[in-house]
Amino acid sequence: MQNSTSILLVYTGGTIGMKQDPVSFDLRPFDFSQILEEVPELKKFGYRIDTYSFDPIIDSSDVDIDFWIRLTRLIADHYDNYDGFVILHGTDTMSFSASALSFMLGDITKPVVFTGSQLPIGMLRTDGKENLISSIEIAASKDEDGHPMVPEVCIYFESQLYRGNRTTKYTAENFRAFRSANYPVLAEAGIHIKFNTAFIRYPEDWNRPLKPVCKLDPSVLIIKIIPGIRQSTLDALVSIPGIRAIILETYGSGNAPSGRWFTDSIKKAVERGTIVLNITQCQAGRVDMDAYSTGKSLKNIGVIGGSDCTTEAAAAKLFFLLGQYSDNKTITQLLKKNIRGELTEK
Repeated sequence: MQNSTSILLVYTGGTIGMKQDPVSFDLRPFDFSQILEEVPELKKFGYRIDTYSFDPIIDSSDVDIDFWIRLTRLIADHYDNYDGFVILHGTDTMSFSASALSFMLGDITKPVVFTGSQLPIGMLRTDGKENLISSIEIAASKDEDGHPMVPEVCIYFESQLYRGNRTTKYTAENFRAFRSANYPVLAEAGIHIKFNTAFIRYPEDWNRPLKPVCKLDPSVLIIKIIPGIRQSTLDALVSIPGIRAIILETYGSGNAPSGRWFTDSIKKAVERGTIVLNITQCQAGRVDMDAYSTGKSLKNIGVIGGSDCTTEAAAAKLFFLLGQYSDNKTITQLLKKNIRGELTEK
């Protein structure tokens, strides 16, 4: 029986949309306009499921800012016509894309659920069907007042729904490809889908219009600190022309080499007007630059603590803020604030 719920299913590319040719055994993308024939279980929902396929499809390794802008505009153009959106995307850069759209779409009132698979949907042991079916059910789920259960940009994978800008791809081998080490899952799919409403962001105004932002500035460099890094290497990296911000991936709770040469190099970058954001290399935990002397040294020269933000979310947030503001003071203040649920404020 058909109900009034409508979902837009967007295929951008990725493993989930592949089928194995029965003769050559090559993997080829299938026609997503025939999705109800490929996954007949979807008919049982009774939802109106419309599809849109990128042409050409995008390998997730080729995802860039233009892709995010195109995807944001697509959602914005159809925002009033659907109850939710499911984005099929390659896993390699899914956390980056989900993070980026969490900022670009703003405080949304409808679900945008990214999903994909580790095995093509046409293969016998695929994880794609369950990921797709559950993502659509989550995107369509409403509370007793008719409001979406999860009005956020999310990632659904292997029975768990995560806040998109809290995720990192953890493994290329297992079906549970993603982790959200610093934030609880938003929902878990078992016999029933259990929503963890205490951890879901809900809008103050459900009638608020969508206000997408498509102006980004990718003038960001990520420097991962490793033992033995040379002063000449660091000096060269922080002096690259055109870089407005640096993400410094440090040890533990925000620690780095204690030598004067290191802090002097970073200090010169800060004095040149480069924003430096301190993010931990650890999968879990947070930056606390008051915990140890090396962290305090970085804080004293103007490095900003990134709390428990992931590298993916930090990069997306900087792209977003650099695109909106020209003054470092405003950007610095907003980097410390939890804008879209991407970090835990002290």
